[in-house]
Amino acid sequence: MVTQEHESLLSDTERTHGRTALRNNVAAASALADAVRSTLGPKGLDKMLVDGGGGETIVTNDGVTVLENAEVEHPTAKMLIAQSSAQDRQAGDGTTTTVILTAELLQNALELVNIGVHPGLIERGYRIASKEAINELSNISKKSSGNDSLKSVMTSLSGKSDEGVREHLSKLAIQAASALSHEVESGMYADASLVKKILDKGRPSIESELVSGLVLAKDKLHSEMKMYPKGGKILILDGGISRRKPDIDINLKVTDTGMIAELNAQELADIENRVSAIAATGCNLLCVRDGIDDDAREMLLKAGITCYRRIEKPELELLARTTGSTMVHDAALAKVDDLGEFTSLTSENWGGVTHMKIVGSMKGGMTLIVRGTSKARMDEVSRGFDDAMGVACGLVRDPRVLPGGGATQMALARFLRKFAPTVSGREQLAIDAFAGALESIPRILAENAGLSPLDEVLRLNAAQESNGPWTGLNMLNGETEEMHDAGIIEPFSVTKNAITGAMEAAVSVLRIDDVLWANQDPSIPDWKSEESED
Repeated sequence: MVTQEHESLLSDTERTHGRTALRNNVAAASALADAVRSTLGPKGLDKMLVDGGGGETIVTNDGVTVLENAEVEHPTAKMLIAQSSAQDRQAGDGTTTTVILTAELLQNALELVNIGVHPGLIERGYRIASKEAINELSNISKKSSGNDSLKSVMTSLSGKSDEGVREHLSKLAIQAASALSHEVESGMYADASLVKKILDKGRPSIESELVSGLVLAKDKLHSEMKMYPKGGKILILDGGISRRKPDIDINLKVTDTGMIAELNAQELADIENRVSAIAATGCNLLCVRDGIDDDAREMLLKAGITCYRRIEKPELELLARTTGSTMVHDAALAKVDDLGEFTSLTSENWGGVTHMKIVGSMKGGMTLIVRGTSKARMDEVSRGFDDAMGVACGLVRDPRVLPGGGATQMALARFLRKFAPTVSGREQLAIDAFAGALESIPRILAENAGLSPLDEVLRLNAAQESNGPWTGLNMLNGETEEMHDAGIIEPFSVTKNAITGAMEAAVSVLRIDDVLWANQDPSIPDWKSEESED
């Protein structure tokens, strides 16, 4: 039985349930998809994102950038943005496709609910369709060979920057992924996070280059400290070498002038002990997160140790991974086992700024020098390389490829429409709705290219009936072609993750039948007043 207090609590809450809740959630998902659908494909348009606070602008057609910078309040829209971000982390591409597919699945599900199909049956049908679609993907896919990897990465960058820059970034990404690839228990693996990026303004983007080793905008602590072009030992300190400060605020009362000199002598002895501990390890290079006192600098110079200070924690971690060293938190505790190895340490100057360049002994650690005539241009090139690198590393893990140009989605839709009648019950309707959602990809590709969506989908369907699943739409010339010959191919992992991610996101929204919005923040009950009434 609901008490009077519970009724009072619910009176402070706005509630929508049943079809109304589903309809509102679908509307939010569709609105989010509409914000990015025009960016899909090689003919997709750009979006200008304006920061409401500082007025900073970003011009991009990268779906995940648009979504992550959007200020949304609806929880369903936030769920879809989280799903697109997960797609970007896992596959490096396909974020726009994921959001569009999710919205289409929800729209089709709402139509089924309106004619009396229970959401649970739709969920079951969607899961069956997703499983069958993934199995069919394996039948459609081919193992990449020759220049397939390059073409696949270039396809992921379609519509981003000009063709020359896209091809250049794709080649750099393939080069980096190949250099970083190594064998693990599950197969080959390449870690995109081992590539660091630095900006060099003033030169064309086509001159962006990939450097073996890590490049940091740092100069050595003392001009007389030497470089090690033939390698040496490195120690990484997550701290600094300076006079220790008390953890609490205290006031010292000095009664003898000699006390100050004695205090300075003790502080100097403490620094000397830490420097001696570092020198005892036999390191040639010291990189620290915090500062280094002048006294310590002179001691390190005499010990023949080259030093770099005030290096950010993420860069220290990257140094540790590429050199095989263990990060030390206290210099006095440094041991020989904590040392890593580097094969080269040199200094270079770019744009009037001195940079250290270190090549680690471990396999990994590269730097992309992003060039451009403006910061906005360099940021866009940087985002493009991130996408290319994610796809290239994905191809190292799974070298299978699929046709682009909407061919894969159309082939899966055709397969599911033939498969649906084999399933008894209303799940058959959900499988057919799943096929309809997949057809939205070639439809939107045609729409963004200025073609008739209906005509192009019908033409593609007829072409695949005659020529097979690798026939797709070439948006550059408006013709249906064999996608492998046209060089329009996509990684298997991108499409697979987009389909499974969209299905999971749609099912999560579909299962919601009650939305409670609190009209006021919860407050602490006034227990004392209630006790006095008793």
